[in-house]
This record gives sequence, C-alpha cells and structure tokens, in this order.
Amino acid sequence: MHRARRAAPSRLREKPAQGEGRVFMIQQYIDDLKGRAGSAVRMTSLAVVIAALLFIGLAFLCAALFVYVLQTYDVIYACLAIAAVFIVAAVIAAGLLAYQKHKAEEAAAAAARPTMASALADPVVVAMGLQIVKTVGVKRLVPILAVAGVALGFLAARHMTSDGEDKGKGDSGDSPKA
Repeated sequence: MHRARRAAPSRLREKPAQGEGRVFMIQQYIDDLKGRAGSAVRMTSLAVVIAALLFIGLAFLCAALFVYVLQTYDVIYACLAIAAVFIVAAVIAAGLLAYQKHKAEEAAAAAARPTMASALADPVVVAMGLQIVKTVGVKRLVPILAVAGVALGFLAARHMTSDGEDKGKGDSGDSPKA
C-alpha cells in the first residue's frame, strides 16, 4: 500500500505568527552582519599577509642594493644609497597621504553642501511647511520669515569669511605693527 507523504510545511510559505516576522528579519540582519564581518576579517588577514611579503621583499631588495653598492664603491655610499631609497619612498607616501587627505576634505565639503537643497526638494518637508503656513497664518509668518532671512544672511556671510580667510590672523588694527 502506497502512503502519500505529507510534505513538511516550509517556514517561508507559512504566515508568520505575531512578532515572528520581526525575529526573522532581525535574524537576517544578524546573518548579513556575520557575513560582512567574516569577509572583512578575511580581507584584513589577506592585506596583512601581503604587507608582510612586501616588507620581506623590500628588505631583500635593499640588502641586494647594499651589497652591490658596497662591492662597487664603499660602505658610506652603500648606506647613502639605501637611505636615499627610503627617503624617496617616505616622500612619495607623504605626498599620497596629503592627496588623500585633500580628497577626503573635498568630499566632506561636497557632501555637506547639497543637504539643504535635497531637504527643500523633499515633498514631506514642503507639505510640513505648507501646514505650518496654514496653521500660523501668512500675516504672522511674514515677520518671522523676515527675521529668519536676516539671520540666515548673517550666517552665510560669516561662513563665507571663515572659508576665504582666517578671521583670527587678519590685520584688525589692534595688533602692534613692527
């Protein structure tokens, strides 16, 4: 006799019980976080191995350069050649650091600029503004907006002077002249 087997119900097909859907969603976030953390650990350990291998390779390269210059010239010139290699590498690394720092400052400034424009383009903000106008009334709102506009103008002028020049080190007239 052939018995029909009933398939076990899948958790994805069933309707979750009260609160169970939240637990499932949190579990997905936790699993995603674990996956990203594991990936980050693997990438970091790989970067450490690469850095160690580059260091060992650079050490042997410097040793070979030192021996070559030592055999060809003298001990002083060999030491100077190795020092020159490291100084050039340090200058290149400092230039790259300055470039990355400059790019990060530009990106932070660019990210700060469009915040107000995007906020004013948001329909929720516009609807809230219209609701405020409706609640307060146009006659009462005009003086408030005038004062806010003047304050915003002062803030913008102050921001422009702090970007363009250093306010504390200018010729203010109260410092003695040499």
